[in-house]
Amino acid sequence: MSRIGKVPVEIPEKVEVKINGAHVAVKGPKGQLEYTFTDKVTIKLEEKTVLVGPIDESKESRSLWGTTRTLVSNMVVGVSTGFTRTLEFTGVGYKAAVSGGTITLNLGYSHPIDYVLPEGVEAKVTKNVIDLTGCDKELVGFAAAKIRSFRPPEPYKGKGVKYSDETIIRKAGKAGSK
Repeated sequence: MSRIGKVPVEIPEKVEVKINGAHVAVKGPKGQLEYTFTDKVTIKLEEKTVLVGPIDESKESRSLWGTTRTLVSNMVVGVSTGFTRTLEFTGVGYKAAVSGGTITLNLGYSHPIDYVLPEGVEAKVTKNVIDLTGCDKELVGFAAAKIRSFRPPEPYKGKGVKYSDETIIRKAGKAGSK
């Protein structure tokens, strides 16, 4: 039995869920998401909850049960409250600016990096913090990982772009000769 899969997904006010076989469409105040799941699980709408269950007792069906329930839950939470990922950058002269759907990063290279944000992801920059928000958890996480990849944090001085909840394990520099 999947402990995660057994828990029903509660649907808050102002969120509308439509299920057509394996296709789930969720609409809310923050946006609209659609996804077609595998036919190895059953997805049912009852009252103000969504129930997910395996189609049979096969290993594949049981392994997709909890995953599908979590994806449906992420869709419901995304369109109702949204997701936020926060990045911090440290380094002399490191800057970021947002104009429209493009974020311009100065990360110590000889040129600025222009990154076009995916559709549905918005960015806000304050001092050395970048806040990415959107209703699709996967897209927000992808954009955050892509921005982090331009200058990952290094362990000696701690310079680079890191997640706000990430801790950088620092290393000692060279010990020097005797």
